[in-house]
Amino acid sequence: MKKESLLNYLYRFFDIIVLLFIVFDFGYDFEDNYDSLHIVGLILLSVGLLAFNTFKFFNYSFKSNKKVVLINMILLVILLVICGIIWLLNSSFPAYYILQKIKPVLEGGLIFYFLLRLMVFVRYIYDIYFNPAIVFVGSFMILVLIGSFLLMLPSATTNGISYTNALFTATSAVCVTGLTVVDTAVDFTIVGQSIIIVLIQLGGIGILTFTSFFAFFFRGSSSFKEGLNTRDFIANDGLKDVFRAALNVVIFTLGVELVGALFIYSSIIDNPAIENDFYFSIFHSVSAFCNAGFSIIPGGMLNETIFFNYYLQWIIMLMIILGGLEHNIVLNFFYYLKTYVVELFKKKIVHKKIRIITVNTKIVIYTTLLLLVGGFVFLFISEYNNTLLEHNTVFGKITAASFNAVSPRTAGFNAVDYEKMNVPSLLFVIFLMWIGGSPASTAGGIKTSTFALATLNIFAVARGKSRIQIFGRRISSESTSRAFAILCISLITIGVSIMAVLIFEPKGTPLLTVAFECFSAYSTVGLSLNFTQTLSEPSKLVLILCMFIGRIGMLNLMVGLLRRLNHQFYEYPKENILIN
Repeated sequence: MKKESLLNYLYRFFDIIVLLFIVFDFGYDFEDNYDSLHIVGLILLSVGLLAFNTFKFFNYSFKSNKKVVLINMILLVILLVICGIIWLLNSSFPAYYILQKIKPVLEGGLIFYFLLRLMVFVRYIYDIYFNPAIVFVGSFMILVLIGSFLLMLPSATTNGISYTNALFTATSAVCVTGLTVVDTAVDFTIVGQSIIIVLIQLGGIGILTFTSFFAFFFRGSSSFKEGLNTRDFIANDGLKDVFRAALNVVIFTLGVELVGALFIYSSIIDNPAIENDFYFSIFHSVSAFCNAGFSIIPGGMLNETIFFNYYLQWIIMLMIILGGLEHNIVLNFFYYLKTYVVELFKKKIVHKKIRIITVNTKIVIYTTLLLLVGGFVFLFISEYNNTLLEHNTVFGKITAASFNAVSPRTAGFNAVDYEKMNVPSLLFVIFLMWIGGSPASTAGGIKTSTFALATLNIFAVARGKSRIQIFGRRISSESTSRAFAILCISLITIGVSIMAVLIFEPKGTPLLTVAFECFSAYSTVGLSLNFTQTLSEPSKLVLILCMFIGRIGMLNLMVGLLRRLNHQFYEYPKENILIN
């Protein structure tokens, strides 16, 4: 046991060495970054890691530990084999040239190796700490802090960045908000943009989901504690298949993002203004699916080179909707369509025997359709003689209005200058931002199901009913209570944020502008009235906190911090409170 403990300490020491090497390699733009000694150091580090992992493999006694080490060994062997093949294929060239070819492969392999080790470490943390809510919140907080320090590295920005701005950007990326205090396309290098997109991906799906995926993939088993930590985030009621559900989340997300990237690539391949078409496609696919709203082209969707690219806008809209629905909803609806098609051809009734579409799916789908259609109709009428005048065709106006209805559902891509919008349109956009997307999705806001339950409860009370009944099912009182708790917390948090920003900003700052910004921050939308970049330092900190609370959910934090009472097998006398 002492031997294995010593090996684990050595393992973490090597992890620190790898991290320092990666930070040094990417974070500092030295002139000798491509010199031979530097690249030889990368090769020696890879060989040393392979030797150490091989030694551990033969000295570990637990089968699960052996499996993790074996995966590391396979990764390092593949990495070194690729380097050897590159060397053989370019043997006629000077060694300096060959080492330059090998360097990106070594860097990518070591980064992936470190990510695997990081996932194992996170898994170890929440395996020993039994509080799912705190672990969930803590994972986001740690990710934000790591991201802020990485964005401070010299090679991440073109002209440097203050820590407040780095923290704001990291929080906006992890919380998939999209609010920016600096221009992502101009002020960040490709290294900084890559850091941002990794933060968006981890924040969108959830670092615990990725950790659970790797834990399941490497070990094939999991603990009860891990199940409790993960099930709430991936919307799984049971613990039996929680890690298979995490696997499905990761596969679904990466699959949709890959397909989306291919379609985006096809839409901008002939655009000479975009230098790296492939990188642009990957970045915007991830940003759209995760409802982040970050863009690496100046001005975002308002850029004149893509402003009238309606094909691109429809692709991004579809990605936003899929990311905002949550994979269980999409798969449940897909299974229903599959069953419907099977019934048409085989004439075998299936859906009447079993309930395929769940009540949750119906509520989310119907609410989403209502908001999308209602948003499109309202904004099309309200902005027809205003911002839609820039589009000469009817199809262009329909596309722009549709995009303006979809984007406020926490996506944050702006295909219109919101400062030019009419006040009624802005108020309606605030309403859409507040509702947001679906639960357990990459979207923010109070969520569609929360809004639907609150609305249904109003009608139930008005009719003198004590419970909500819909689609042949009775909604539990716990769900209703949770919905109203989320509503109250959201309005209180946003209200406090608005007051704080008004205090810190100069006198005369428009209330509508501040309210728009705070609703956007809490609902992790990212739309702005061009006010974010002018904020004072205290106001930036207020929005940072607002974004973080909006992403993790204040209710989750309160559940984790407040002491849970034991089950009481008695009741106090009932007393009615006058509410009029």
